[in-house]
Amino acid sequence: MAIQSLLQYVGSSLLLYLAAGLVALLYFLTSLKKSVCSLPPGPRPLPLIGNLNVVDLKKPFQSLTELSKIYGNVFTVYFGPRKAVVLAGYETIKDALLNHAEEFGERAEIPIFRKMTQGNGIAFSHGELWKTMRRFTLSTLRDFGMGRRTIEIRILEEVNSLIKYFESYHGKPFDTKMILNNAVSNVICSVLFGERFEYDDPVFLTLLKLINENTKLLGSPMVLLYNFYPSLGFLSGASKTVLQNVSELNAFLQKLFQEHKEEFNENNLTGFVDAFLMKQQQESKKPHTMFNNRNLLFSTLDLFAAGTETTSTTVRWGLLLMMKYPEIQRKIQEEMDHVIEPGELPKLEDRKKMPYTDAVIHEIQRFANIVPMGVSRSTPTDVNFQGYVIPKVSLEVSSLHCTDSFQFYLKQTGRKNIKI
Repeated sequence: MAIQSLLQYVGSSLLLYLAAGLVALLYFLTSLKKSVCSLPPGPRPLPLIGNLNVVDLKKPFQSLTELSKIYGNVFTVYFGPRKAVVLAGYETIKDALLNHAEEFGERAEIPIFRKMTQGNGIAFSHGELWKTMRRFTLSTLRDFGMGRRTIEIRILEEVNSLIKYFESYHGKPFDTKMILNNAVSNVICSVLFGERFEYDDPVFLTLLKLINENTKLLGSPMVLLYNFYPSLGFLSGASKTVLQNVSELNAFLQKLFQEHKEEFNENNLTGFVDAFLMKQQQESKKPHTMFNNRNLLFSTLDLFAAGTETTSTTVRWGLLLMMKYPEIQRKIQEEMDHVIEPGELPKLEDRKKMPYTDAVIHEIQRFANIVPMGVSRSTPTDVNFQGYVIPKVSLEVSSLHCTDSFQFYLKQTGRKNIKI
């Protein structure tokens, strides 16, 4: 009887534990289902590869554009094991980045950039460091002419040098790639260092080639795969080249920094680097100052690299499209001849008087599509956005690819009845 009672007790206890386990499992599955259901829709992910079977890594923005036609302007996609929420369309991206700026304000953790910068600089830093560097950078760039008449004068001076270089070929063909990189970079260098470089400077040409190579590699399928699967060693070949190039770029910048330190005069600041050095001196006694050498290095490199390749590539697209569509080139020239005095160069104040030229520039930017996916962000908290819940630390990608020629331009400017 005692044994039978014991068996009955053990049996009833097991049933209770089993029932409790089933309840817990059902609760977990229900919670998981709710969590999954609250996510934006998207293609069903496969084990290990996620949705890489439907994403062309050579042109991922095109794949995301096609997926947005199926799943809407807010959808979920898996890059291997990494879950990402994609925002597409002008209104959606504007809503996220303007009306929900704080919720979408964190930079995404991207392995290749983490290795490059260790979280320093402007473009890929986080939290308070990013806010401090961004605030200082914007203020300093304005002090040295960005958005003001001062920077326009520097641009016009560089344009004159560029025109003379073009004329030196006397109408013979030449490659515009490096010279345009150099001209654009010189404008940035004038703000960063207070100096420009000659177009045939071998050290500076090497520097620009390194930036150009890294720009290509960072968007290559192998580096993208490295970002999705950073622990897989066989994918690290391209990423090692990127890091080696960054090391060479750093060595070049360190020499410039040393020169500026030796010639530093707080009463005669020549550019961003000098302003940073002065800030370093002011905060030298603070134990945890953010104005350290690594932030100087990567903030300068961010500004230097980000503007050079993107701007010069856009200008090259402009030259190509003007050659391909000479009738548009003629209309621009006619408008300029009507507004600009003979022998003068166009200025920012002339922009309102040249709506056709302004529209063509916007169309070139849309057509060239230099950074079609923007810079990835992440959500520091769970975010309710357009009826969906985007979970904390979710990778967020903005698909800026626009197929409507003037959608972005017309909504920005309110212009109508302009046709190209």
